[in-house]
Amino acid sequence: MTTATRRFAAAVAMAVAVTTGGGAQQPAQDRPATARLMAYLKAFNSSDPAEVRRFIEDNFAESALRETSADARVARYASARTRLKSMTLRKIVAERENRTFALVAAGNQEEILLRADVEPAPPHKLLAIMLEMVEDPDNVAVPDPKQDDAALAGAVRAEMEARSKADEFSGVVLVAKGPAVIFHEAYGLANRAQKTPNRRDTMFNLGSISKSFTQVAIHQLEKAGKLSLTDTIGKFLPDYPNRQAAEQATIRHLLTMTSGIGDFFGPRYQATPKERIRSLKDYLPLFADLPLEFAPGTGHRYSNGGYVVLGAIIEKASGENYYSYVREHVFRSAGMLATDSYPRDAATPNLALGYTSHGRSGRERVLNLDTLPGRGSSAGGGYSTAEDMLRYVRALASGTLVLPDLRGGLGIAGGAPGINAAVEWDARTGYVVIVMANLDPPAATQVAQLVRSWLPE
Repeated sequence: MTTATRRFAAAVAMAVAVTTGGGAQQPAQDRPATARLMAYLKAFNSSDPAEVRRFIEDNFAESALRETSADARVARYASARTRLKSMTLRKIVAERENRTFALVAAGNQEEILLRADVEPAPPHKLLAIMLEMVEDPDNVAVPDPKQDDAALAGAVRAEMEARSKADEFSGVVLVAKGPAVIFHEAYGLANRAQKTPNRRDTMFNLGSISKSFTQVAIHQLEKAGKLSLTDTIGKFLPDYPNRQAAEQATIRHLLTMTSGIGDFFGPRYQATPKERIRSLKDYLPLFADLPLEFAPGTGHRYSNGGYVVLGAIIEKASGENYYSYVREHVFRSAGMLATDSYPRDAATPNLALGYTSHGRSGRERVLNLDTLPGRGSSAGGGYSTAEDMLRYVRALASGTLVLPDLRGGLGIAGGAPGINAAVEWDARTGYVVIVMANLDPPAATQVAQLVRSWLPE
């Protein structure tokens, strides 16, 4: 499964004069969030970690540095720099009193919506920098936030009723703040042939969101002393067919998608009867012997294959089947009793079937079953409910489950034919937005982006 949306948090900045679209310079103090954003771009493109560290230490709010240290932010910068290479401002999308949005073009050809939040009081230091991949840069927009939670719920309800009526959305939307659920409704059909409606507790395919569970499992095993992020693939999988990967690629490389291992989707996957792909060992022959796309640690490439390898390492380090491990140590720890990697032919009740129009003319949709493996993997394809994903966020927030460097929140998504889901958590405000759809992307991610823009400030 491919990730439809990725969010990152980072931090830098210093006050500078900025140029508006009309070419007129305005003092930094008049547009502090814009000034900080422009300084972030300058620091990001410097490729100098020492300069980035100076910007972080001198220009980030003390409260933000308490949440995420300068060391963690420098490491985050290094990871983003490896993936994105550079960022060039295309346009300022929206400017608010303490927040600015800008569209930037990354050196790896991605389009990014960059958001800078600053303190409301002088000297207006940065609270957060958020980066989000944009699917349609020509039509990117940031609507004004709603006045309060009641207005937010009303706007979401009206929007989802309209999208459902137009057959543009089928799924579930949940919005929460802290312990309170502000909005939670289901739309459309889980099974079109039988006219079975989606329910608020219907289970949807998560796509690549399952990678987050794999990350939690890896860090649990690290804490237990059963592995180290510097361990190589070969330590746990001595027979791994690509010797360069076995000897040089580490668990950290796999987590950050800098191992050089690519995807398992391709000719081999297409040629394999999908019902035969039912365990992690069934996935490995689809990619494990292929040459690396770059030497480990020297580049970045989205890697479903790398996350399959992580799952295999979890099995070796824990002595448990991957599916059993995450069920017992991740899902049950968080109270997620409706979350699992259900086999495709298990006839699981209350599970939404996926519908895709890929390769079809017009808006005709068909079942996506011929694209699905017999069972999902540590790279994606698990199922969950909106309520369970809220439990996941709350388990991360409370420390019941742990992911490093999560103090700013979480932004994860997944998408494939007939599959789209997004989970957004802003730790500073407490808002959680969860959208799941059994239609093609961007059915869910587009809604999540809209709802997030409406969140009261």
